Amino acid sequence: MGRGPLLASLVLLVCLLGCGPGSAPQPDNPLTGETLWVDPQSAPAQAEQQLRRDGANADADTLHAISSQPVATWLVDDDPRTATQRVVQQAEVLDQLPVLVLYHRPGRDCGSYSAGGAAEQSSYLSWVGAVSDAIGDRRALVIVEPDAIPQAVSGQCSVDGRPDATYAMLSAAVSDLADNPGTVVYLDAGHPGWITDTDALADALRRSGVEQAAGFSLNVSNFVSTDDNQSYGDRISAALEDVQYVVDVSRNGRGAPDADPGSVEAWCNPPSAALGENPHLGPQRARAVAFLWIKEPGASDGSCRPGEPPAGEFWVDSALRLIRQRP
Repeated sequence: MGRGPLLASLVLLVCLLGCGPGSAPQPDNPLTGETLWVDPQSAPAQAEQQLRRDGANADADTLHAISSQPVATWLVDDDPRTATQRVVQQAEVLDQLPVLVLYHRPGRDCGSYSAGGAAEQSSYLSWVGAVSDAIGDRRALVIVEPDAIPQAVSGQCSVDGRPDATYAMLSAAVSDLADNPGTVVYLDAGHPGWITDTDALADALRRSGVEQAAGFSLNVSNFVSTDDNQSYGDRISAALEDVQYVVDVSRNGRGAPDADPGSVEAWCNPPSAALGENPHLGPQRARAVAFLWIKEPGASDGSCRPGEPPAGEFWVDSALRLIRQRP
């Protein structure tokens, strides 16, 4: 074979391994070789133990589908040190990678069901500093502030009513976390049903420090299918020159609910939701580097209907429904 045909064959092989149509080879997955940490003290694990004590062994066996899997730990309290240290220290002993979610920004959730957070930017950045210090040089995957960027882009709410202030605050938070040698940071970017202008979203991510981070996250606490998230994520990635991303697949087993995207039925404890695929890392060369359970399956989205628990509270009936409706 001459050099010309040989070179063409090599190019074809490379593209078969890592190229999409019209794209460059996909980048290396920085999470390759990692094992995701399972929290033995998670709310689902404690609920399973309580069911067994109550003699409800069949329900406990069903709930094990969630308690046995790696699920992110959300940091929402005013002092995050103890929770952060517990997670990273326990994961380090097992040489595993924990997933943490920072959810404490000023004006969190625009004052809705998950309202709360820091009083102002300065106290928020001090709070992030406490998380960063507690992680230290241990390994951790950190999701930064679900919904903050899409809420700012859409004009729903932002720090002091100024999107620029939100972006600057998030950029400072990313910078602090990324200084840790073992911290892998992903800025949240919402989901495909929210911001349709991916160029505007990419610009907001850039201004929020995504280039200092490992990438962005999609579908946190939402239900959009994995395929739709990857198509959307690839468009954002292309606008950011191949920045990588992770996807929350915790409750997207049946895809987005058949409801008006702006209605409560679309995002708050939808009865049709189902558990998604188990958490796992993406291929060695990938833009979508991990498929995670970032939202804890069974944790309430809020008291949207009579009898539903407050946002974040684990709800056994919901967890069992998610499992039983899994395709």
